[in-house]
Amino acid sequence: MEIYNLPQLFESMVSSNGDNVLLWEKKGKQYQGTTYKEAKERIIRLASGFLSMGLTKGDRVALISEGRNDWVVSELALLYIGAISVPLSVKLDEPGDLIFRINHSGCKGIIVSGNHHKKVFNILDKLATVEFVLLLDNPEKLPEALGNKKVVVIDQLLAEGEALLLADGRHLEKITQSIGPNDYANICYTSGTTADPKGIILTHRNYLSNVEQGCSLIEIPSYYTSLHILPWDHSFAHTVGIYALIKKGASLASVQVGKSLNETLRNIPINIKEVRPHFLLSVPALAKNFRKNIEKGVRDKGAIAWGLFNLGLKVAYAYNREGHNKGTGWRVILKPLYKLFDKILFSKIQNNFGGRLKYFVGGGALLDIDLQRFYYAIGIPMYQGYGLTEASPIISSNTPDFHKMGSSGKIVPNLDLKICNEAGVELPVGQQGEIVVRGENVMAGYWANETATKETLRNGWLHTGDLGYVDSDGYLYVLGRSKSLLIGSDGEKYSPEGIEEYMVEKIPFIDQMMLYNNQNPYTVGLVVINKPRLKDFLEKSKLTPNTEDGQVAALKKIRQELDRFLPGGDQAGVFPTRWLPAAVAILDEPFSEQNKLMNSTMKIVRPAIVKHYQELLNHLYTPDGKEIMNNRNKEVIARLS
Repeated sequence: MEIYNLPQLFESMVSSNGDNVLLWEKKGKQYQGTTYKEAKERIIRLASGFLSMGLTKGDRVALISEGRNDWVVSELALLYIGAISVPLSVKLDEPGDLIFRINHSGCKGIIVSGNHHKKVFNILDKLATVEFVLLLDNPEKLPEALGNKKVVVIDQLLAEGEALLLADGRHLEKITQSIGPNDYANICYTSGTTADPKGIILTHRNYLSNVEQGCSLIEIPSYYTSLHILPWDHSFAHTVGIYALIKKGASLASVQVGKSLNETLRNIPINIKEVRPHFLLSVPALAKNFRKNIEKGVRDKGAIAWGLFNLGLKVAYAYNREGHNKGTGWRVILKPLYKLFDKILFSKIQNNFGGRLKYFVGGGALLDIDLQRFYYAIGIPMYQGYGLTEASPIISSNTPDFHKMGSSGKIVPNLDLKICNEAGVELPVGQQGEIVVRGENVMAGYWANETATKETLRNGWLHTGDLGYVDSDGYLYVLGRSKSLLIGSDGEKYSPEGIEEYMVEKIPFIDQMMLYNNQNPYTVGLVVINKPRLKDFLEKSKLTPNTEDGQVAALKKIRQELDRFLPGGDQAGVFPTRWLPAAVAILDEPFSEQNKLMNSTMKIVRPAIVKHYQELLNHLYTPDGKEIMNNRNKEVIARLS
């Protein structure tokens, strides 16, 4: 059958793989499966329920919920009637953030889970276009005054939908068949914090095209299951975690929802062992956390285990090389030794992920190459890719057949990509410039923002704002955001992300870093320290952070670690000296979503950080600020005690 919209993609799998499990959800003590056929029955009842409430084609509805069966059911039910889903992050706790997105998109309704309905009720009087709220869970009690807003619980709406289906079952079918590929499916909001976020319009064609492109890169058999650990409102999670799995008739499991976000996060390692996924979606921050937990687990087994583990990694790194040249030349003799380490050591780590995990699919372009080597070594490769929501989002990815660590992989089929200079002129292979793409996966534009649409979409080409280059083998390398560039006093530019990621990886006393240079004489850095490790260092030196000697020793240690990257150090030459931090300020608090210095994809928000710390950045360009032993840094260290 011809497939023109996402409901038809789903219907095709109901026909061919109807008895396969689509959704796994844990509410009690174990996971329960819902087949494609069972999911469809619930979806069409809910879709009919939406029709009974007066929703029509083109209406927008916000979706605020943790990952669960009814997340997928709700979105598909909206798409079945031609409505537009507006998925919003459950981490949006500031009233203004929710109010802007819901009002800007003109949502007619809101679908919300039990953990989040209170924050919706608190702002209902400020949501002019909202007519109803659909609750995915039964509330203990409803607020006394809801004005003209209707509140309905999902079981009630399912019953109303069933009654409408019995009266006229063909009505819904006709609406679904009328949905064309250019009709809107989603409005996905960017993680804007210093300016109003933009609503990215993705059509049914965008998703269908990108699902096809993604599935051509990595095989997903129908018996595969993935545990969805990323936020479901992300386009990466949408395309790869939901619709690519549906296209292949595979299964999707959700993390057990806790009473709080932290409780839900604590369920992830437990659920991984229960679900035993075949692949997982990841982003750099999650990959780092997984590695830390793996290394801690090995360390806890004692010095011999830790020594063997590191020896095994060295053998694996030497054998694997960059992936595409694995086991070539003399390194072929390492294969038996690598297989031995895999059997006695790495397989035990694999069992912590359920024992069936074949690979990670990594989003976020700048995954440190050391992390890629680590996961390849332990037998669970992380196939790093690159994309952005405006491209639905996949643009490139490494795959089992084409894998070059350090790169973001090969370009997906049926997508044009070029590297352009600031004048928009296409550059030759190997030269760095802006990544510009064109294809059916490119967004329709920004909702109610013609100016931003014209700036980003020019003559059918999407200007990503990301810098990169393509090598002679066709692999894409992403260097960072053009707006994030370090700019020297002579106008020379450099991407900071690679330096920041690498230094944080190599310096155990630093958790986060942001480099800054806006046409200044030297580069400076804002540093978030690893407090437990620094305190442990001082304790071993028989010092305390509340003494002058302790403060000097701590700051001297941080400076020594940074100096490893200068001429004469063990990391010398990795990056040009002029872009390394000549002065650093030690920060009291980390960059986080709570303080708006990190977005929901766990990337730092540079403009917000610069604005927040502008006075401190200016101080780093003074004689006192350039000296790491300044009183301000000492005061921060003193607060470790």
